[in-house]
Amino acid sequence: MGVVILEHGMSADLSFLADLALGLPATLPPHPGFDSTIPHAPRRPIKLSKDQTKLALQNALRYFPPHQHADLAPEFLAELEQFGHIYMHRFRPTYTMKAYPISAYPARIPQAAAMQHMIMNNLDHRVAQYPHELVTYGGNGQVFQNWAQYHLVMKYLSELDSDQTLVMYSGHPMGLFPSNQAAPRCVITNGMMIPRFSTKEMYETLFAQGNTMYGQMTAGSWCYIGPQGIVHGTTITILNAARKYLGRNDLAGVVYVSSGLGGMSGAQSKAATICGAVSVIAETDLKAITKRHSQGWVNEISTNVDECIERIKFHKNARNPVSIAFHGNIVTLWERLAEEKESLVELGSDQTSCHNVFAGGYIPVQLTHEEASRMLSENPEQFKQLVNESLVRQVQAINTLTTERGMKFWDYGNSFLLEASRAGADVLDHEHHKDDGVLPVFRYPSYVQHIMGDIFSLGFGPFRWICTSADEKDLLITDRLAQAVLERIEPTVPEPIKGCVQDNLLWIRQAQQNKLVVGSQARILYADQQGRVEIAVAFNDAIRDGVISGPIVLSRDHHDVSGTDSPFRETSNITDGSSVCADMAVQNVIGDAARGASWVSLHNGGGVGWGEVMNGGFGLVLDGTPDAEARARGMLAWDVSNGISRRAWAGNANARLAISRSMQANPGLVVTMANDTDSALLDRLLS
Repeated sequence: MGVVILEHGMSADLSFLADLALGLPATLPPHPGFDSTIPHAPRRPIKLSKDQTKLALQNALRYFPPHQHADLAPEFLAELEQFGHIYMHRFRPTYTMKAYPISAYPARIPQAAAMQHMIMNNLDHRVAQYPHELVTYGGNGQVFQNWAQYHLVMKYLSELDSDQTLVMYSGHPMGLFPSNQAAPRCVITNGMMIPRFSTKEMYETLFAQGNTMYGQMTAGSWCYIGPQGIVHGTTITILNAARKYLGRNDLAGVVYVSSGLGGMSGAQSKAATICGAVSVIAETDLKAITKRHSQGWVNEISTNVDECIERIKFHKNARNPVSIAFHGNIVTLWERLAEEKESLVELGSDQTSCHNVFAGGYIPVQLTHEEASRMLSENPEQFKQLVNESLVRQVQAINTLTTERGMKFWDYGNSFLLEASRAGADVLDHEHHKDDGVLPVFRYPSYVQHIMGDIFSLGFGPFRWICTSADEKDLLITDRLAQAVLERIEPTVPEPIKGCVQDNLLWIRQAQQNKLVVGSQARILYADQQGRVEIAVAFNDAIRDGVISGPIVLSRDHHDVSGTDSPFRETSNITDGSSVCADMAVQNVIGDAARGASWVSLHNGGGVGWGEVMNGGFGLVLDGTPDAEARARGMLAWDVSNGISRRAWAGNANARLAISRSMQANPGLVVTMANDTDSALLDRLLS
C-alpha cells in the first residue's frame, strides 16, 4: 500500500485505504453534513408505531458501544423521521469512493481485496444513483443498509483468510466463520423472507427497522459495473426488436421512445445510438440528464415537448443516430406523440422504476420531480392516487400509438404493465387472459418473452469481467483476448448460435470507441457456456504469464440464463406453468458455491420488485493459478447449463439445441429431456 502507480505512469498516495482495516471509528467522527450537489434517495413512505420506532433505534444503536448511544440516538431518530430509514450519515466516508487498484487494499487474500474493490465501485458517485444512501441503482437497490455495515464489512474483508467465509444477512455482516479453501469466501443473502410475509408493506416496515434490505440484483451482490452492463443488453434488445417487429437490421431513421436516465435506464440512450436509431428518453430529474449528457450518452436536451417533436422529425428524416433527453414526464411525451397524425415512433418501452412505483420510482405526470418528492413525504396516499391516474393516462396514449400508428411496445421487466394493470389501465389481453389468480396476460409482451428469451435459451447472457488493477491497458488486452476467442468459435457453431456470436463480435470490436467505462475497468459481453469458459481460461493464462497485471473478477448480471426466476421477466417465456417457481435461481447459487465461486448471493426482489422474483449471482476471482482455471471451468459450465436444462424441459427449441451440444461436449453431463405431447390428442380427451 502507500504510493501506488496508476495508469499513464501517474502515482497516488492511497495509504488512507489502510484505515479500512480499522472498522468503525473508536470516537464519533464529525458529521459530514448533507451534500445537496448529488442526488439523494426520496424519503421512504413508512410510518412506524412508537414500538417499531424504538425497535429501529435499538437495531441501529447495537453497532456502537453504550457510551455513544446518548449522542447517536436523537441523531438516528431524526434520520428515521426525515428519510424513513437510518443510514447513519455521520459515518459516511469523506474520502473519494471509487475502485482503487487491488494492490492498495489492506487484505490478506486477493479474493477479499477484489470484494473491497467491487464494493467501492458500487458506491462510486459516478456509478451509484444515490451514493450517500448506499443505493447503487433502481431507486432502492442497496449495497448495505447503513454506513456502519460498510465499515464492518471492510474490516472483516481485511481480516478474511482462505479458510474463512464472511456471512452477510441483508447488508449485515454476521461475521467470519471457519470453512475451507474450496468454499466461497463470502455468502450473501438479501431480503430472504418466509413466503407469506414477502409483501411490499412488510418490506417497508422491515427496512425502516433495519431488519432487511432490497439488494436489487448486482447492487447487493457487489457486482455492478455501471450502466455499461445494461447498455449491451439494451443494444441486443433493440437490435432484435427491430429484426422481429420491423424485419430490418438497419435502424437508421427508426425512433425509439422510452423513459428513465437513471442507474439502469440511463443505458437506453447510448444503446439506441449504437444501434443507429433516434432515441428519445424522458426524465424528470435534471441531475440525471446532466450526468448522462456529461458522459456523452445523451446528445441533445429538450425542455419543451413541441420542440422535442420537431427534433424527432428532423433526425428521423435525416436518419441520424442521435439521443435526445426530454426533460419532462414520459406521459406528456406519449400524449403529445399520440396527437400527431403521422407515425413518428416505431419502437417504445418504459424503464421507470415501477417495482418501486409508490416510493419515488415513478413520477406522476401531474407533478414535477420536486413536487413529487414533497408529496411523497407529506401525503403518500394522495401520491399513490396520482401515480395510478398517471399510469392510466400513459397506457391510453401508448394504446393509441400501437393501434392507430403501428408502434411496437414492450414491457422492459420493470413491472410497468403489472402496476398499470393494478391501477386499472387497459393493458390486459382479454382474448387470452385467464382469471385463474396466477398470472395476468398482457396485451404487450415482456422483452424477455418476445425478444431476449430465445437468446437466454441458447445460453447467451450478460457475462462480465472487471480488471482489478484499475488499469485501462489491462481492459484493452481482455477485449482483444475475448475477440480472439469469439472469432475462433464463430465458424464452428450452427445457426442461431452463430448469429449471437456475430452480434457480440460487433460489440467487442466497438467497445473501446463507444467509451462505455464508468467506474471500474469492466466489460460486458453476451456469451454462452463455451464462450465464457474459453474467455476465462484465456484471461487466467494471461494473468499467469504477466500479460495482464492483476487479478480479474468474473461475474454476470443476475438477469441471465440461470440466475433469475421471474414470471414477468426472465422466465416469462417458460410455458409449462413453472414460471412462478424459484428452484432454478436457488439451485444456481448452491451449485456455484459448490463449484468454486469466490462469493455468491441470493436475493428476493430485483428488477420487477419485492416478492415478484428470486435471483442470484456470483463473483469468481482469476489469479493465474491452476486452481482458478479449474474453478472457472466447473462453475461457469454449471452456471449456464442449469438454466438451459430448465428451459429445455419446458420445451424451448433453442434450449434443446444448446443443452444437446453441451452434453455432446461433456459426457459427464446427463440431462433429462422432455418428450413432446400431441396437443390435439389432449384436446380430444378433454372435450
